[in-house]
Amino acid sequence: MTTTSLRLVAHAHTAAIRRAVFGGGDEPLDEGGNRAALALAPAGPDGRGLLGRVDACLSTPAVAGMQTAYALGLQPTPEPALADCDYGRWTGRTLDDVAAREPEAVRSWLTEPDAAPHGGESVSALLHRIGRWLDGQVDRGGRIGTVTHPMVIRAVLVRALRLPPPVFWQLDVAPLAVVRLTGRGSRWQLHLTAPAGTTG
Repeated sequence: MTTTSLRLVAHAHTAAIRRAVFGGGDEPLDEGGNRAALALAPAGPDGRGLLGRVDACLSTPAVAGMQTAYALGLQPTPEPALADCDYGRWTGRTLDDVAAREPEAVRSWLTEPDAAPHGGESVSALLHRIGRWLDGQVDRGGRIGTVTHPMVIRAVLVRALRLPPPVFWQLDVAPLAVVRLTGRGSRWQLHLTAPAGTTG
């Protein structure tokens, strides 16, 4: 049976992400985000880096994802399926601004998976898109590094672990957080590992 190891990392900080802007991953990394990603790159030709050795690297086409991958010493291939959620008319606006002007719309988006008050992609639609992509990775085999958005990683976890959609909002994915999944057949397993040198 083919085994696929997915090593997902959330892209590093951008100025927009720090301000909680919808769709902030289309901006370049800020100085702090770039520095943090570079610090996690392999130290030499035999270094393992943040994701360890991978056979291929897929990335959201967004600038922040591609820059994070390069900073980590990877050679990314853009993958449209890993794009951030489509926030419709909220794109470029801060959460605080939208919540102040459209409190009911934000409330429905956060509590109803099928709601898309911004005219973009609902959580259910995002889960469906990522589910199709995830199904296509099961038979791929090998170790696949994946650089994408926190929202996408939330969706991957919900679909891979077959969690109910409301759990989506209970998952918090920080910039440069890493999630490791192993797929065999139609099942995915989550791996939580300690950093090298901390066990024993």
